[in-house]
Formats: sequence, C-alpha cells, structure tokens
Amino acid sequence: MNEKSDWKSLKDCRDTIDTIDNDILSLLNRRMQVVERVGEIKADTGGVIYRPEREKAIISRLIKLNKRNTGLLNANAIEAIYLEIFAVARNLELPERIAYLGPEGSFTHQAAENRFGAMSEYLSLNSIESVFNTLNSGRAKFGVVPIENSRDGIVGETLDLLSKSHVKIVAELYMPIHVAFATKARKIEHITKIYSKDKGFGQCRKFLSEHGFYDIEQIPVESTAKAAILAAEDENAAAICSHIAAKLYGVPIMFENIEDEHDNATRFVILSDFKNSASGEDKTSILVRLKDSVKAGALVHFLQDFDKEQINLSKIESRPSKDKEGGFDYWFYIDFFGHIDDDKIQKVLSKHTDEVTWLGSYVQGEECNLIKN
Repeated sequence: MNEKSDWKSLKDCRDTIDTIDNDILSLLNRRMQVVERVGEIKADTGGVIYRPEREKAIISRLIKLNKRNTGLLNANAIEAIYLEIFAVARNLELPERIAYLGPEGSFTHQAAENRFGAMSEYLSLNSIESVFNTLNSGRAKFGVVPIENSRDGIVGETLDLLSKSHVKIVAELYMPIHVAFATKARKIEHITKIYSKDKGFGQCRKFLSEHGFYDIEQIPVESTAKAAILAAEDENAAAICSHIAAKLYGVPIMFENIEDEHDNATRFVILSDFKNSASGEDKTSILVRLKDSVKAGALVHFLQDFDKEQINLSKIESRPSKDKEGGFDYWFYIDFFGHIDDDKIQKVLSKHTDEVTWLGSYVQGEECNLIKN
C-alpha cells in the first residue's frame, strides 16, 4: 500500500485516487453480483428484500472494524455510504416503490430517501391515511410516516390507522428537523419576499429578526416544498424550507439550520407487510385496550407483568378510544425493548391476548433517546 510519502504531487494523489476508485467499482460490481443471486434465492423462497436487522448488523460490524483499524471515516459517514449501497442493492433484487406523506421535498420525503436512496420509486401522497390505503392495496411495498415529534408529541392518526391495518412497523428513523434559507438572489438586499409554511415563519423568528427580514413581505404557502418551488421561479424571492426541497428544486442555500431551537426531532416509521427477524437490539410497539381500563389499578397490574420479566419500557402514552360510544375509554400505546418472539415477551403477552394489538418489532433507531417523553 502507498504511504503519504509516495504522494509527492497533486498528480500522484489523483492517480492514486483513480486507481482506488477503479478497485472500489470492481468490488461494488462483485458485491452486486452476489446481491443478484440473493434476489434469485429470495424469489424462490418468498424471502423479504428489506431486512433492517441485517443492514444494522453489517453497519455495526464495519464501524467496529473501522475503530480497530483507526480509519478516518466516522460512524455517520460509514452509515451514510452503506445505506446508499444497500438501497442500490435492494433495487437490483427488486425495484421498490415507497409511499410517503408528501409533498415532494417534505421532511417525510427526506426520511424516506435516507433509508431507500435515490434510485427507488417514490409516491407522494397527501395524507397519512392515503399511505396506509396504498400499502393495504399493494400499490406500494413500503410506507414512511411520522409517528412522534419531540415538541408536538404522538401523531394520533398514525396510531389509529396502525390499530386497524395489517401493515406493521418494520423500522424506525429519528431525524433532526432543520430548515434552511434558500434563494437565487446573489445578495440579501436583493430579496423582496420570503415564502414558507406559516409554522416555518414562527420557528425562525430570531433568524428573521437578526437579518432584518421582518420588513420584507412574508407569504405563507401550503408547504415548505411549495415555498422552494416559488423561490426557484423568482430570483428576488427566498424560501424557508427543508434541505431536500432546496436541493430538489435547485434553490441555493444561503443559510443552514435557521430554526430558533435546534433540538426539534421527528421519529418516522417505515411500514410494510412482513415480520422482522430478531436482531438482539430490537424494540416492539403495541396498543393495549384493557378490559377494565376504568377500574383502579388496571394499568398497574398490566405493567407489573413487564416488571416481573425485566422488560424495559421506553414509552407509554394514553390515547382516547374511538370504538366505544358514550363515556370515556382509552388505549395505551407502549414501546418496549425486545422482539415479539422473545420468550419473556411472549410470556407476558400470552396473558393479555385479547387486549394487545402488536404494531411491529424492529431494530432500535440510532437516536432512541432523542425524543424525550
């Protein structure tokens, strides 16, 4: 292997990079040949193409290997590179269609591309219910929807639809919500109007004040993606929008991460119709309808079964039931660590067969403590 001392000139460096790139391309093609064979085997056996637990194991192994070898790449870089490789590989096995809560350029779109890469076919839909309907009808294999925000809490519509659908949570993704100030204007003083969703202006008050933008016309539109579209058509306009929307519609970003508070994050879930294998680092989501939910101590008695088996809960939240006419009745949404097939979890849930709806077991997201209860 060449050492730094061998790279005496810029040409030496470039020649070495070209040689390495040739080797990388050759190895990637070899990897894809194996992937193609995997697809053939799965087609014969009915296996599932997307295996989050397998992808997690590969990335974890490579990060550990990189640490031992003191590589220059950090964990985030390794994950980003391999998520794209996985996405390309899956599309070789079987082209994927992913439905998501739109519009194109939304944060949900950004979350979908984060997991499924640029090569997949994306279907933008205008409601969470439309995503579920598309999956239930088989028009898409995967769906991406928000389930929780660090500031606004649980997305009730997602839970309500999960309770009635045959699709399950197969993966989760925590994503920081950052917005950008994008414009084709060459200078700030050339900007005469700013587009964004009404909430977008509210989230960036400090930025707007600091840069003297409160005296400039602020035009609310239906989405930050629409704001980017309008800014792309007018060199004197700007948009407060997501990074992916600015990139998608070709609007240069003048300022990054302009939101007033930088700890806002959304938890997204990936939905499909298969069951993950256990990975050893799993989380399970359930909805619980206790038969005697209004009876004192009903929830305590239910949770004591988890305590006895030393199953750690990561979230519990009550949700009004829409099934009962008159009066009040509640469901409980619960996340806990472990897989539905784990013996101790089966021991608990077998006592409450008629009270529990399983929503999915999946590999824990990397930022599982990002959203605080």
